Amino acid sequence: MKFKAQDKQNQLIENITVHHLVVGVDIAQEAHVARAVSFRGIALGHPLEFGSHLEGFKQLGRWIQDLLKSYKFNKVIVGMEPTGHYWFSLARWLIDQGIEAVLVNPQLVKKNKENRDNTPSKSDHKDALVIADMIKNGYYSPVRFQPVAYEELRILMANRETVTKRLNAAVNQIHRWVDIVFPELRQVFKILTCASAIATLRLFPLPSDVRRLTREQVISGWKQFMKRHAGVKRADRLIALAKCSVGTTQALHAYKLHLQHLLEEYDLLVGLAKSNETYYSTRVFPQVA
Repeated sequence: MKFKAQDKQNQLIENITVHHLVVGVDIAQEAHVARAVSFRGIALGHPLEFGSHLEGFKQLGRWIQDLLKSYKFNKVIVGMEPTGHYWFSLARWLIDQGIEAVLVNPQLVKKNKENRDNTPSKSDHKDALVIADMIKNGYYSPVRFQPVAYEELRILMANRETVTKRLNAAVNQIHRWVDIVFPELRQVFKILTCASAIATLRLFPLPSDVRRLTREQVISGWKQFMKRHAGVKRADRLIALAKCSVGTTQALHAYKLHLQHLLEEYDLLVGLAKSNETYYSTRVFPQVA
């Protein structure tokens, strides 16, 4: 038998009983606003503004307990919008306190603003009340935090994506630098991020630097960074192409400083990528398995 969306909606509505205190929280970066309603949508008590820290969360807990006693409720459900990452701490604290925490769709909150006062106006107090109304009408979903292993995997994948984007950007900038200053370097090294090419950019990036060197000096420089250098033929070709380079001859000191910063960025990101892969293979996979 197919499970209809309406059946799910009915179950969520039935979950809210006459004994429930329904709390809506408008999430912000530093301070949140909470409003409470009954299962019928009647606003209860006064709005509460509390900070995004432990004392603020305890203040919310005391406010909830006072309302439970005042209106003779014995259950509570707290809902909020998943605004960025600001809701994580509050949701975890509520769950640790044994309080049911749920989420509402931000788009639906926006659409339901006129239900309360027939105006599309926006304020923290009104948004919290709209969220509470949506919860008592069944427009919510439970908060579900993933197990530690999967949360680590999710964070690691996001971190890997960030590092990869930055690394690609750094490599593209290095390609651009070579195209402007020493375009003939591509004729010596097909891959500008290979060990020999990077060593060349570190030691003698400008054509004017290479022209003054002998074959032995080029090879000696390469040996500082690798056991197996690029070879005598490449060293000769590098010197020959540098002597007839069409690269720019202006602002070379600035270009050299720019390349130094690009290589530092490249080294940092390559190291981050390696440490990311190491953590991925040694920590995450064993936990998942």
